[in-house]
Amino acid sequence: MLAKGSHSWVFTASLFTIAMGFMYITSRLQIFNVKSMLDVPLLGGNTFFLSLFSGWQIFLYSTFGFGLLTVFFVFFFRDPKRDSPLCKSCILAPADGKISDIRGRKVCIFMNINNVHVNRAPFCGKVLSVKHFKGSYLPAFTKDSSRNERINILLQTSVGKIEVTQIAGFLVRRIVTYVEEGDEILQGEKIGMIRLGSRVDVTIPEGFDICVSKGDKVYAGDTKIAKTPHHER
Repeated sequence: MLAKGSHSWVFTASLFTIAMGFMYITSRLQIFNVKSMLDVPLLGGNTFFLSLFSGWQIFLYSTFGFGLLTVFFVFFFRDPKRDSPLCKSCILAPADGKISDIRGRKVCIFMNINNVHVNRAPFCGKVLSVKHFKGSYLPAFTKDSSRNERINILLQTSVGKIEVTQIAGFLVRRIVTYVEEGDEILQGEKIGMIRLGSRVDVTIPEGFDICVSKGDKVYAGDTKIAKTPHHER
């Protein structure tokens, strides 16, 4: 299953793969003159591509390259099914990844390129606000990345307000958020996605003890990152 908001990326890469594959097959069958199609003056008349490869080789390598890109997008934008049983005495991780920092009541989760990038609600509640902030695109694992392009989602829950911040990384130019102000969401429900490496921060309300440490691996809607003192295992 692909994450919401990623289908256009996969479709585009697949379309280029099919197109280049078609061009390769027809060029090998000599249905058209590849040289005349590619012999376009570049930089003063230099036929750059034809000086490196024959026509059919260009299409072959392009097919292979776009095919790999399609496979990468399918892997990166995967959205595995997860069942998140409601837990009133614990806060769940909003993202897959590694705990990169814990700053007071804030837990920071860095999502690497191999992690699932769909974000989930850490607790049941109502969306009070969804605010977008423009910023830079520093590597998401750095402390200064809090100044990056980001979206703050503020939840009103039965245990207090919880803020989830989606932070773009240096390869990212788009954060996709699935929720809007006024939405009622359940714990573990999908709330958004960040493309190509990023970070998610979540504030832990008072009354909960943070039960993860820096370097721990967590999974969205599954790993408990905080719990009340009387929480039952």
